[in-house]
Amino acid sequence: MEDTPTMPEPHEEEVRLNSELEEGTPGTERDVEAEIQELKDQNLRLYAEFENFRRRNARERLELISTAGEKVIKSVLPVLDDFDRALKALGEGPERQGLELIQTKLVSALKAEGLKPMDSTIGQSFDVERMEAITNIPAPAPELAGCVVDELEKGYLLGDKIIRYAKVVVGQTAE
Repeated sequence: MEDTPTMPEPHEEEVRLNSELEEGTPGTERDVEAEIQELKDQNLRLYAEFENFRRRNARERLELISTAGEKVIKSVLPVLDDFDRALKALGEGPERQGLELIQTKLVSALKAEGLKPMDSTIGQSFDVERMEAITNIPAPAPELAGCVVDELEKGYLLGDKIIRYAKVVVGQTAE
């Protein structure tokens, strides 16, 4: 038995187009041009959609890389707060120097990952975008009404994103 190659059967669309071209109908050329234009338009839309997908994917990837350690850094922030509290409670001595050394190393390692402490908020007017009010107390001076009187916990930024709002006490007018 001899192997004879079989010709693939043409698609129905190809058969239809070939028969229309052979017939030489007057609208056929316009139909083909319209179909070509439609396919070009479809191709252009698919290309634009793919480009949008590619840009969005690249942007999301960069954001993920820049904030990849956010969860770990957030879990270390209470340790930084404990260092601050311990240093306030300790007097001068070798223990304080050791604690300061460890705190400095931890802070520099976190800075290398993009962590920045927010500027002190004491004396500034309360800003809901950067601060979290824990409580209100009567303002010690009239000019401190609506301003931060005390900062309980520092706020931190990872890159340009706030990962912890500053926890503050806000002064209010005495009524």
